[in-house]
Amino acid sequence: MKNTVIRYGLISGALISLMMVLTMPFHDQIGFGTTGLVVGYTTMVLAFLLIYFGVRSYRDTVAGGTVRFGRALAVGVLIAAVSSLCYVATWQVVYYKFMPDFMDKYAAHELTKERASGASEEQIATRKAEMEKFAVMYRNPFYNAAFTIMEPLPVGLIVALISAAILSRRRKRADGDIMAGAPGVRA
Repeated sequence: MKNTVIRYGLISGALISLMMVLTMPFHDQIGFGTTGLVVGYTTMVLAFLLIYFGVRSYRDTVAGGTVRFGRALAVGVLIAAVSSLCYVATWQVVYYKFMPDFMDKYAAHELTKERASGASEEQIATRKAEMEKFAVMYRNPFYNAAFTIMEPLPVGLIVALISAAILSRRRKRADGDIMAGAPGVRA
């Protein structure tokens, strides 16, 4: 299982990281709004398709053609975790080396959005104070990593769940009855 998880996790991580790096030069054009979310999460889903192929590879090569839902889910979750850690590592490099002004741009976007929604000056001042506090926390690599992993990991977990549901198979006995769930029998 370890080889499958590492292989597919690193390939997925390389894809998700490459897509992040390729879209970063266009960040000012893409922006923080709906377009940015669509581009970002679409690239994550595409990279996380390797979870499906990793679970299928595990089922077909390691598990002898059958895998229970729990084991398939575990393989998928581990692939998603490896890929997400690659995403976090890439963001750490991009943020600290190439985009140290990211939080300033994000705060400006949020305040513009508040003004456009008709917020009062008091609400805008409160939001600005919140953004400044968040920017200070975000400079800490541990907080940065914790916030960053919350972007891809839920998407990866959903893909792992769907992949496990699609790919799990129970082993059949010679007489055609399904063995999984029988007392003392592990499939």
